[in-house]
Amino acid sequence: MSIVDPRSGAPLTAPQEPSPSSQEAVPGDEQLIIDVDRSNIQQVLEVSMQVPVLLDCWAPWCQPCKTLMPILEKLTREYRGAFLLAKLNIEENQEIAAQLGVRSVPDVKLISQGGLVDHFQGALPEKEIREWLSRYFPAPEDAPASPEEQAAEALAQGDAATARTLYEQLVQQNPEHHPYQVELARALVAEGRSQEALDLLDNLPPEERDAAPARGVRASVEFREEAPDDDELAALAARDDSEARYKRALRQVADGNYEDGLEGLLGVMRQDRGYGDDAARKTLLRVFDALGADHPLTVTYRRKLFTLLY
Repeated sequence: MSIVDPRSGAPLTAPQEPSPSSQEAVPGDEQLIIDVDRSNIQQVLEVSMQVPVLLDCWAPWCQPCKTLMPILEKLTREYRGAFLLAKLNIEENQEIAAQLGVRSVPDVKLISQGGLVDHFQGALPEKEIREWLSRYFPAPEDAPASPEEQAAEALAQGDAATARTLYEQLVQQNPEHHPYQVELARALVAEGRSQEALDLLDNLPPEERDAAPARGVRASVEFREEAPDDDELAALAARDDSEARYKRALRQVADGNYEDGLEGLLGVMRQDRGYGDDAARKTLLRVFDALGADHPLTVTYRRKLFTLLY
């Protein structure tokens, strides 16, 4: 049997039956993600006789590849051995890419029993990739939470120390996966270690340092510096003027209670648009930037802001 790209018909031969060594080659949890080149492509084909292989064909210059790869790695860990993720750099392995008929990247191929089962091209959203995988694998709904999920849950529950420890482990295991470093910075901010978080962000590559997730962490530091402390908040409790409402909303944003904070800022705008030289509107825009343009709260409250203004 051979891998055959449906567009080109180019074959790449694999054995009909697993070799004696292929049973040993079936990956464990620590071997779910590997790099493929001429030295191990045959072994990967042999492994596919036992375990399906998701072959991610990528290139260093391909920005969509950089977007897709962390999603595939995350899903591979989540599916916990249902398939192996093999990453093929087509720039360094042009002969293999040509045999596979790869003409554009990213190109993700599902290989089983040495043959091509299906493939997709482009950086699909995670939801669509999950739907694609569901055609061939049962959803891992009952799988234990991954370390990434545990860390996110701990942070959402206010356990910043646990989240920080888990993200430190993830960063150590995946030093090139910069989103983990951004989340580690977020956990450090929640622990009150803002300068460490900023130092961590400053050392990211420019494209990661200036992206929305990192900007959001920086904004959370700024909000914490501007927000009233507990004593000032207590002193404002009996007041219902614009300053008190604005500062309460700012504190909610700084604490990560974004929805209540955004609602409070809109309330200030409705009652006193001119307060603080339009401070409420300006802060709303900063929160949108911190959350990112696609965040559900950004979408909802940007629409509310537009309705209020126009």
